[in-house]
Amino acid sequence: MTHPEPPVAERRPHTTEHHGRTRVDDYEWLREKESPEVVAHLAAENAHTEARTAHLADLRASIFDEIKARTRETDLSVPTRNRDHWYYARSFEGREYGASCRVPATGADDWTPPSPAEDCSADEPALPGEQVLLDLNELAEGHDFFSLGGSSISPDAALLAYSTDVVGDERYTVRIKDLATGELLPDEITGVLGGVTWDREGAHVYYTTVDDTWRADKIWRHTLGTTQDADELVHHEPDGRFWVGLGRTRSDRFLVIASGSKTTSEYRVLDADTPELGFRTFCERVEGVEYSLDHAVIGGQDRFLVLHNATGADFELSLAPIEPTPAEGWEPLIAHDPAVRLEDVDAFAGHLVVHQRSLGLTQLRILELGDEGVTEDYLVEFDEPVYTVGSGGNPNFHQPTVRLGYTTMAIPASVYDYDVRTRERTLLRRAPVLGGYDPADYEEHRLWATADDGERVPISIVARRGSREGVGGGTAPIPVLLYGYGAYETSIDPYFSIARLSMLDRGGAFAIAHVRGGGEMGRRWYDDGKLFAKQHTFSDFIACARHLVDTGWTTPERLVAEGASAGGLLMGAVANQAPGLFGGIVAGVPFVDVLTSMLDASLPLTVTEYDEWGNPEADPAVYDYIAGYSPYDNVTEQAYPPILAETSLHDTRVLYVEPAKWVARLRATAVEPDVLLRTEMSAGHGGVSGRYKAWHDRAFSLAWILDRMGLA
Repeated sequence: MTHPEPPVAERRPHTTEHHGRTRVDDYEWLREKESPEVVAHLAAENAHTEARTAHLADLRASIFDEIKARTRETDLSVPTRNRDHWYYARSFEGREYGASCRVPATGADDWTPPSPAEDCSADEPALPGEQVLLDLNELAEGHDFFSLGGSSISPDAALLAYSTDVVGDERYTVRIKDLATGELLPDEITGVLGGVTWDREGAHVYYTTVDDTWRADKIWRHTLGTTQDADELVHHEPDGRFWVGLGRTRSDRFLVIASGSKTTSEYRVLDADTPELGFRTFCERVEGVEYSLDHAVIGGQDRFLVLHNATGADFELSLAPIEPTPAEGWEPLIAHDPAVRLEDVDAFAGHLVVHQRSLGLTQLRILELGDEGVTEDYLVEFDEPVYTVGSGGNPNFHQPTVRLGYTTMAIPASVYDYDVRTRERTLLRRAPVLGGYDPADYEEHRLWATADDGERVPISIVARRGSREGVGGGTAPIPVLLYGYGAYETSIDPYFSIARLSMLDRGGAFAIAHVRGGGEMGRRWYDDGKLFAKQHTFSDFIACARHLVDTGWTTPERLVAEGASAGGLLMGAVANQAPGLFGGIVAGVPFVDVLTSMLDASLPLTVTEYDEWGNPEADPAVYDYIAGYSPYDNVTEQAYPPILAETSLHDTRVLYVEPAKWVARLRATAVEPDVLLRTEMSAGHGGVSGRYKAWHDRAFSLAWILDRMGLA
């Protein structure tokens, strides 16, 4: 089959020197985002990718239709109670975006969510008295890209502050809506990172802005009815390794400013009962000590819950007075346990909810509170061997239930209310999958691969039941998509996907390699996959791939690897280190030019990520280590599997230039390269906006993957 010739990026050598090392980069000129020549090159790459994948057009259309047919397009979420209203989200057939709505609650002790009508049309209320707070389709009208950064109801429930981004660069504009009249207040705040936080009185909102390197460095207070140039700078973080954020405790008593690097934390608190004291530092930063704060009432006393690693890497939960307190004054509530990673804690009037993980699985731990303190301490139990559980939608300090989210790779996202006293779990909703879907038709497994250094690496895998049955009995290898990330202590826990069914039902399997650099197995798992241990991330993934081949799950020809962002770095590294192990590789917004990015402190995120990757500009050993694995720098004259690289022009986290340069070097260096670059010209790091656009986007990738698996 004759393929069209790919675009050829001209070689224009750009030489740099660091620590006596000379480095020549032929494609750095592609960084000029505004250059017509660069834009034309990206357009040519898109045209080439479209031509090379034209034979998959019907398959892409089929996958899109399957996703659409399995999705209940006119749908709504389980209502969540916040003060005197129930809040929920709606989606509508034929519309890219949804709407946020609310109805009044009927009584102070009513914690049973109302049941909205699921078959009502877009023009009908789902519940009596429904008020539409935001219609995102109206806000998105006229824009190629739209993202809601956040929305927040004022304490008196009369105003709604929300933020929007219509470019994809994650710089949001905040507006405030009068919910009685539907009119917008004149207040407009630009350049905001995310959303805003109200003070307890509802007279001010706090927000965060970023510096030139896209580091969140300033907290501001805006007084309603004034212009942005009159806003008060509340806190500025000058250390380039630290970023800041602000929130309000569930009890509504404290505003909390967090300053954090990858390894160190510092919190400032404002007590709404004594606002004249201003923000006070709870415990000054100590290098290597991370902690977080929440407010609880335990044994009749106001206390701070301090989740910290001062006594052990996997964190301890302690109590402290609601005043500045050094670590020596923290009293253990849950002692450090190296087998259990404590990740978060939520405080309520009658109980605490601790988010933890053990043996690679998420867990929820309930501590019931009585007059004398903790009266019960237990785990919420589930039956499935591989699952993900968490809590969310719990804004009320005095609520007696905990809203849980639960899923497996075969069970769609499920919402429960859990009564902490009776331990009764009530299923409120399971995300519908139309067309007669049955989780029992799929099998899930937890496998363990052995890494080069003997470490056991978990793998979660799902396949359609019976897909491995061989002729005459036994099992036969099937195509597998192996996904990985492995950075920032981010855990890729088992999750359900409607789009994935289009692959599973064609005979493929989906697996997650829980490699080091993530947090699945505790803090040690993260520490063993960063800085000078980063190679473990790559060798773990390769070990997982080999395990799937050696145990008969698949063959190299039918094994496709996928990862995005830092997971795209993983893809680039394994492509260099084990190219013969994969039949295809998908790299989404891939961080593949690590050395160039980490050498430039002016780029977004570079300085704040020295604790993750190291500082190659300051340390020659770091320079050499990164140079040894950076995908772009290690492209060699060897045969590579087919590669699909996907990026976005307005991505501020991983610039489009990284995959553009990588593809150019692969084309110029590899043996008979089969490499495609696809750039979204109106999107950011998260890809396109709008659910139908997102479905088309995923259908494109899945069609390419299925083609590589031999299932097209």
